Amino acid sequence: MNSASEARMDAPESSPAAVISPPHVTRLPRTLVLVGLMGAGKSSIGRRLAQRFGVDFLDADVEIETAAGRTIPEIFEELGEAAFRDGERRVIRRLLEDRTPHVLATGGGAFMAADTRAVVREKGMSLWLKADIDTLYERVSRRSNRPLLKTADPKETLRGLMAVRYPVYAEADILVETRRVPIETTVDKVYQAVIAHLNQ
Repeated sequence: MNSASEARMDAPESSPAAVISPPHVTRLPRTLVLVGLMGAGKSSIGRRLAQRFGVDFLDADVEIETAAGRTIPEIFEELGEAAFRDGERRVIRRLLEDRTPHVLATGGGAFMAADTRAVVREKGMSLWLKADIDTLYERVSRRSNRPLLKTADPKETLRGLMAVRYPVYAEADILVETRRVPIETTVDKVYQAVIAHLNQ
């Protein structure tokens, strides 16, 4: 028996020399795309997550407004939802193709477009921030700039969006359920889920 074999056999099982661990990924090799309904925390969690990974954070809605020279409520009112969705698809594709890996928060309807899901699969990885109806409604009711919720019963509208969109969001690479807990607790949970996915 040669000395190298003896060294391996003599090493205790818990010794680092006896275990070869796979490389541990702690950086983003591709853009992380956050999907989920309005109020899921995509922007607030995304900013903190980008800091953890040391990359840029981008909000697709902000990028759309910059490109259009209008706010999203103005786009809906003046041009209609179809025009908004078309611009949304083009902006998200550009951000995925032209930018280095970053964290990208998308609007609630972005992932519903099949071509957007396809480019996310090709160029990035997706993470669904899933929340229950009460959590979502509590958050979105604090703001009045949600065009899709300008209805007689916003909570029922939100429930309808969940029924349609959640089965599609379920196609995301990673799922993290969010609760009404301190945001850093959720950020830790999301960060660990991404690390686990990257190290599979």
